[in-house]
Amino acid sequence: MAAYGALVSLMHIIDRLEKHPSPPISIHKQQVESLTQNVTFLQDFLDAYISPVVDDHEADSLERRIADAVYAAEDVIESQIVLQIHNRSTIRGKMSSFIKLFRARCKCAANYINAAEDFYHDLQQVIEEMNSISTAADQLQRKVSSTHAASSSTVIKKDVLEIVAAAQLPRKVSSTHAASSSSVKESMMVGFKEVLLEVLDKLTGGQRSRQIIPIMGMGGIGKTTLARHLFEHALVKEHFDICAWTTISQTYNVRETLREVLFQASGDSGSDLNEVELGEKLYKYLYDRRYLIMRLTSQLRESYGVGMKFLDEASSWDLFTNIVFGGESFPHELENIGKNIVANCKGLPLSIATIGGLLAKSERAREYWVRIEQNLNSIVITNNDEFCLKILRLSYTYLPNYLKPCFLYMGVFEEDRRIRVSMLKKLWVSEGFLKPVSGKCLETIGEEYLKELVDRNLILVDKLGEFSGNIKFCKIHDLLRDLCLKEVEKERFYDIIEKSPSVIDNERRRVVFQNVGRGVISEVSRSLSRVRSIICDDEGKNFVRPHNFRLLRTFKAYDRDSHPFGGGSVHFLGDVFQLVNSRHLDVTLHRKSKFPSSINLLWNLSTLIVQHSTLHESWDMIRCSSVLRWHNITAPIEIWKLHQLRHLEFVIDELILPDPPSEMVIMENLQTLKGVMNLYLNEDVVQRIPNVKKLHVIYKYKGLSKVKQTERANSFSYLECLSKLENLLCRFHYGCDEYLQRLTFPHSLKKLNLFLYYHAELEEILEKIGWLPLLHKLVLDGGTFKTGKWDTIEGQFQSLKLLQLNFCQGLKSWTMAESSHFRVLQELRLRSLDELEEIPSEVGEIQTLKSIYLEDCSESAVESAKKIVEEQEDFQGDQLDLHVRAVVPKRHERLQSLASPNFEVTVRG
Repeated sequence: MAAYGALVSLMHIIDRLEKHPSPPISIHKQQVESLTQNVTFLQDFLDAYISPVVDDHEADSLERRIADAVYAAEDVIESQIVLQIHNRSTIRGKMSSFIKLFRARCKCAANYINAAEDFYHDLQQVIEEMNSISTAADQLQRKVSSTHAASSSTVIKKDVLEIVAAAQLPRKVSSTHAASSSSVKESMMVGFKEVLLEVLDKLTGGQRSRQIIPIMGMGGIGKTTLARHLFEHALVKEHFDICAWTTISQTYNVRETLREVLFQASGDSGSDLNEVELGEKLYKYLYDRRYLIMRLTSQLRESYGVGMKFLDEASSWDLFTNIVFGGESFPHELENIGKNIVANCKGLPLSIATIGGLLAKSERAREYWVRIEQNLNSIVITNNDEFCLKILRLSYTYLPNYLKPCFLYMGVFEEDRRIRVSMLKKLWVSEGFLKPVSGKCLETIGEEYLKELVDRNLILVDKLGEFSGNIKFCKIHDLLRDLCLKEVEKERFYDIIEKSPSVIDNERRRVVFQNVGRGVISEVSRSLSRVRSIICDDEGKNFVRPHNFRLLRTFKAYDRDSHPFGGGSVHFLGDVFQLVNSRHLDVTLHRKSKFPSSINLLWNLSTLIVQHSTLHESWDMIRCSSVLRWHNITAPIEIWKLHQLRHLEFVIDELILPDPPSEMVIMENLQTLKGVMNLYLNEDVVQRIPNVKKLHVIYKYKGLSKVKQTERANSFSYLECLSKLENLLCRFHYGCDEYLQRLTFPHSLKKLNLFLYYHAELEEILEKIGWLPLLHKLVLDGGTFKTGKWDTIEGQFQSLKLLQLNFCQGLKSWTMAESSHFRVLQELRLRSLDELEEIPSEVGEIQTLKSIYLEDCSESAVESAKKIVEEQEDFQGDQLDLHVRAVVPKRHERLQSLASPNFEVTVRG
């Protein structure tokens, strides 16, 4: 909810003001204490609060009042921060003479006194409003607590409590809306027969001990329908002595639940019994009998439960045709449009059943069906509010409050968008949605929040990271996104601008521009005096210079997933850095832009991502970057003072970091440092960035004096001191021999990419790499095997899952004593190894190996891969887990004759 997210965000602001080494603002101690007490109390209150207007189309008035008060507090505090920062920077700019400086300081002192008085007064008014809200919330909380206490009891028989509590999670919906005609219910089981049989087997498999079988899946996936089919199945009725169905609502009552189960089991209503007596009686009745208690299924994912997945294309079509036409044939003129409608339902039975039911009762005219296709999601959401929308809305309504802002934020991204998780977590951090937990960084908390939303089937996993198991890309189903947008509109959480609005609300906190013209953006921007977030999903190509956004915290005007080669509007860093309240800046940089020293004014900056405006070359050209002329940018020394900085990323551009100042500021939050050229590491630098996890650096010989070359080379002995480093990418240009000789690695390393010049010797480098205990991904690009051979050593590469060798010259002989050298290897990728005689046969004996990829390798290497496949087929048969793909030049097209189901050969023309 907007209120809870606002409270967490305000607490972030208060904490950062106190912890910042040079705070630009101070708040009266008593006001800080009062604000903190109010925020903490209201967070705890909302954690237990059940809104009386949960299904209403209007926002809850109490939550709205809390949000407004918190927004007012943010406005007062951050406006004062911005004012003080600009006043100080203005004075620095007027220091041309002593008299001017004296006058400026006198004027500033007078202004400061007046501003401080106004600030104290304004903030006190907000605090008084929050005190009033807290008092009202406390009274409501006491009233609810006394009501609950009157109906509660203290003890209940353990076994009976397990029967009920194991079959319930609080805040579940009643099943009254699940009723439908028998024909529709039968149709709804299309595609789920295997799941039905799986659960039947679990229920009737002869297990004597009590078992709990959760059924999981997204709202509308068919969990209740499956439960009904199971409950009414003949095998179930024959197997169990007693069958009872109970429903658990959001405000469930244990006594009433026990009464319901007792009545269905024995016919005794137990109306005169209290909770304890009911528990005792039910326990005695069920004792030594075989019983089944069915309740509404959970949307939480359990490791031991049964998951219901989306329908595949064929099952979706069968369900649709059964509902619309029953046993009749499908009209030919409607078939294509019907398939489009089904495809847009994306395998969700609720969506298919709703649209199918509508079309079954409507005219069979193509024009009408086309209108349905064009408005499918809105029809599903609004066609039967008592069924469709309530089922979907429950997924949101019964979320823990700390997850609600993160879920609502998913509507920011356009339909069908693959969402990069690392980017999503950065945005959650900048928005202030993540509640701090002692001992955990905010990104870890964001990862946990994401997994919770996935486990609740509200976010879909699109792609997992290579071998890490972490979610790399995610998605949200169209219907859930539409639900997000409805709740967002109700709570005024953010605004999506797709055309010029008739009324422009100057209270907007977050604005998303989607494919709108520059005129609309200009019109809307004039009213955004309090905006905190601006996100453009179309490269920001129509977004003009960011001005008049003095309180802006998140400015995302570029997306590398949607537009990997740059483009769109470009910005000068000097303009962007005027947004002194910024937390997250993601922009395309003008090629003539320079790094201003005013970066130190961005006291709260956590993420800076910069893309070069002239990046239009393909990624294949990047490895040849020595022939490209990238724009180098030198950062000012003030960059080392950014205490809150977490991610500094220069995409392709080469950022030159100066040596740090003598003043020691530990950048303890810094986790990502990408696109840095000739990074100088020494004891001082390593101490300042102790928690870096991802480091991408470039080293060039050109332009450095001999002394500088030696200094940079020696710095590589300090690399192993970065004890939190997990991901390292190093690109070495010609002449960096000394760098490689001193290259050491921390044992924390999990991913390593090395791009080397032609003469770099690989044998010694691989010797160092092989002993890294946690390394699971290794990419070597370039370099030379001087001896012509690579003999792997027992005990090395024990965690390696991906090995990729590209353009490694001179490798003729690769020998392995046994498969245990790469005991968990899953993927082997070899590219342009035209001298390699063969892949060791021991590679085929690695039990975890799933794929081998060869591109432009020697004929003998390809033939050896074929031999590996044949040997494994002799042991395992045709159903081999190993798949090999070879891409060969046209001169080797004869190798196509080796192709088989497990061995793919592609000839490049």
